[in-house]
Amino acid sequence: MRRGNQSSASEFILLGLPIRKEEQGMYYALLLVLYLTTVLGNLLIILLIRLDSRLHTPMYFFLSHLALTDVSFSSVTAPKMLMNMLTQSQFISYAGCISQVYFFLFFADLDSFLLTSMAYDRYVAICHHLHYTRIMSQGLCFLLVIVSWVLSCAGSLVHTLLLARIMMNDNQSSVSEFILLGLPIRKEEQGMYYALFLVLYLTTVLGNLLIILLIRLDSRLHTPMYFFLSHLALNDISFSSTTAPKMLMNMLTQSQSISYTGCIFQVYFFVLFASLDSFLLTSMAYDRYVAICHPLHYNNIMSHILCSLLVIASWFLSFAAALVHTLLLAHLSFYGDNTLHHFFCDLSALLKLSSSDTAINELVIFIVGTMGITLPFLCILVSYGHIGATILRAPSMKRIYKALSTCGSHLSVVTLYYGAIIGLYFVPSSSNTNDKDVIVAALYSLVTPVLNPFIYSLRNRGMKGALGNLISRGNFSL
Repeated sequence: MRRGNQSSASEFILLGLPIRKEEQGMYYALLLVLYLTTVLGNLLIILLIRLDSRLHTPMYFFLSHLALTDVSFSSVTAPKMLMNMLTQSQFISYAGCISQVYFFLFFADLDSFLLTSMAYDRYVAICHHLHYTRIMSQGLCFLLVIVSWVLSCAGSLVHTLLLARIMMNDNQSSVSEFILLGLPIRKEEQGMYYALFLVLYLTTVLGNLLIILLIRLDSRLHTPMYFFLSHLALNDISFSSTTAPKMLMNMLTQSQSISYTGCIFQVYFFVLFASLDSFLLTSMAYDRYVAICHPLHYNNIMSHILCSLLVIASWFLSFAAALVHTLLLAHLSFYGDNTLHHFFCDLSALLKLSSSDTAINELVIFIVGTMGITLPFLCILVSYGHIGATILRAPSMKRIYKALSTCGSHLSVVTLYYGAIIGLYFVPSSSNTNDKDVIVAALYSLVTPVLNPFIYSLRNRGMKGALGNLISRGNFSL
């Protein structure tokens, strides 16, 4: 919803349940008991599953996620309803209403997908019980849950953005599309750069898919470090796919336009995967810290549960950050100029085009950027500070070599990722600011993902061993 017209609603009135006023106290007590029972009962299920190793099976894995979803689902509506009944207030803000719609649809869809996954698990257990363990592997269970989260996120985002478009006042002067000027390159060089970026993108996709394949096929790589690496590889594919295909299509067709809806979606997924990259790199830094500073307790600390929680928390925080930015962006007005000096819909570039007051958006960018980029970066620095201090307490070539072999790949990726961000936002440039922003954005969104497979394959002994086994297995089968 945009602020282009002061008659647009800033809040809504919720009439509540169809009950008489004298019965409100009784219904309030009943619904409060139901809500507390839902929360405590499902939290108890999660706790029991986590504590009892006999329940660490696919069925209970899905059940724990379903219990968490049920807690979240009921928490989307119940607290607000109970608060309104208690205070006799019926108001909900525009932002609160949009957020409630998003999370209601998100958890409703997630419930449906998880129930479907549980049905498939029961089908395999009964109809293919001899192959149950092989089919319902840990990798498949995680994949089903992650796909459920992604599809639920996409479905709720589509509904929320369409709702925001419907709720805004229709004004014919508002832009329906944006013009992407693309990379700052001369026209005669466009073919060469198109071929270069096409090769980079295909290498990114194939290289990171190879990392995921190697980790899944080689049981020696079923460790926390490679668990995080597989998620980072999947995220790098998604991150580059947010911008590269559209940029390549525009270069091929000589078209520069992108629809308003497509632009909003691009912002959402760019922020989502950029934030997820940062959180995953932080989780990997913590894993390396535990491996070197607390090697005797590594298996106890970096348990399967903690690794799963770190990944789920990373996805959840990234979803939240992307949603906040996207909803605030959809609330802005765009009139007149619709030309973006970029090759994709960059959030900061869009704010410069908006005819609305962007003070709140800029404040949220600062706050979310601090929480999603600065704090993770500081955590990584602290982790490596502890690693360095641990090595210096009893320096030896063996310990230094072990630290470099353990942390070298991750440290290289961190340097590339955060170096590009620091170069974009903190290093002044004497050249054209727009050109510098575009070039640095291309560096960390298109070039960094393609370097990750090479860094991990060339610097990591485990990955080289797994690749050698895969090649020898292929030669043997031939």
